Amino acid sequence: MKLTIRLTTALVVLLIACWSVSAQEATANGNEKRVGLTEAAVAHDDDGVAALQGTLRTTALNGSPDSPVTNVRLIVKNTSGISYAFVSGVVTFYDSAGIRCGEGIFKADALAIDESFETDSPGVRIRCEATTWRIVATHLLPRAPSTPPVRQP
Repeated sequence: MKLTIRLTTALVVLLIACWSVSAQEATANGNEKRVGLTEAAVAHDDDGVAALQGTLRTTALNGSPDSPVTNVRLIVKNTSGISYAFVSGVVTFYDSAGIRCGEGIFKADALAIDESFETDSPGVRIRCEATTWRIVATHLLPRAPSTPPVRQP
């Protein structure tokens, strides 16, 4: 009896975990499109809807293995209809042959609808002359609606 309860509990937990986990779709569907350095890159949520739009403030990205570019400024805008409590993502750079040559992260703690923030990309090391780039949203935590105060009788 106890074994049956444990197996049932384990199965329920596994099903809930599988149901609640969602990730951004792979690049094969075209959602993670690479764009030129002067164009806006779009990151999608797990439903394939555009959530964030990024534009580069730094466009001179001529790095090399001996002298990589380590500071990139970008502006990220919330283009979805959802306010977020936390957003983060990855910005990736490619050379003219389409080979990835740099990757960094970005994040913000609160982002309202149509709000933008300017940030850098810590940890980026661009080791080529980048020609295209993309952004991918890794965490899009919606802001919880406020709860009305409880009235005391």
